[in-house]
Amino acid sequence: MRSSVEHNPLPPCSSPGVSEAGCDEAGRGCLAGPVFAAAVILPDDFSHPLLNDSKQLSERRRYELRDVIKREAVAWSVASVDAAEIDRINILNASILAMHRALDGLTVRPGAVIVDGNRFKPYGDLPWTTFVKGDGRFANIAAASILAKTCRDDFMTEAHRKYPVYDWAVNKGYPTKAHRAAIAEHGPSPIHRMSFRLLNPQLELF
Repeated sequence: MRSSVEHNPLPPCSSPGVSEAGCDEAGRGCLAGPVFAAAVILPDDFSHPLLNDSKQLSERRRYELRDVIKREAVAWSVASVDAAEIDRINILNASILAMHRALDGLTVRPGAVIVDGNRFKPYGDLPWTTFVKGDGRFANIAAASILAKTCRDDFMTEAHRKYPVYDWAVNKGYPTKAHRAAIAEHGPSPIHRMSFRLLNPQLELF
C-alpha cells in the first residue's frame, strides 16, 4: 500500500538546465520569534517521492527529509529576521529580507530564483519568479519550505525552555487560544512581535 504522503515527484526547478534557487519562509503568521527563510539549489536530476510542501508532511517526515536535502543539495542556506526587526519593517518585508539573507548564504550563485507566494523584491540582477503554492509544485521550493520550517521549529523549541509558560514546544509561536491566554496572564516575552495583535480583541494587555 502506498503511503498517504507519497505523490508524483516534484520537478527540481521550473527551468531545467538553469541553476535555480528555490526560496520559502516559515513563521509569517506567528506571534513570537523570528521569521525564517531558506534557499535551496537541487541537482537537475534530483527526485524524492516524499518531498512536498512542509505543511503536508508529518514532523518526523520533515526532519527525515531535512537530512536528505542537506546531503543532496548543490547548496542550501537558512536565515532569519528577529521579532524586533519584524516590528520595525513589517512581516512582509521581513519575510523577503530573510529570503535575501538566505540567498546571501548560498555557496553557489544561482542563475535564477523561484519563490513561494506572490511577493518578492529583486535580488541583485538575478531573474526571479513567484509561484502561488510553489512549495507543492517545485522540489527546490518544497526543500526550502522544509529547511525553513524545521529550523524555525528548532528555534521555538529552544525558546520554550526559557519561556515555558507560552508552550512554544507545542504551538511554535502560532496564535493558538492557549498561547493568547498565556500572553494575557503573563504578558508578552522579549521575543513576541509587538506589532501583531497578541490578544483576542475582547482581551486587554496590562
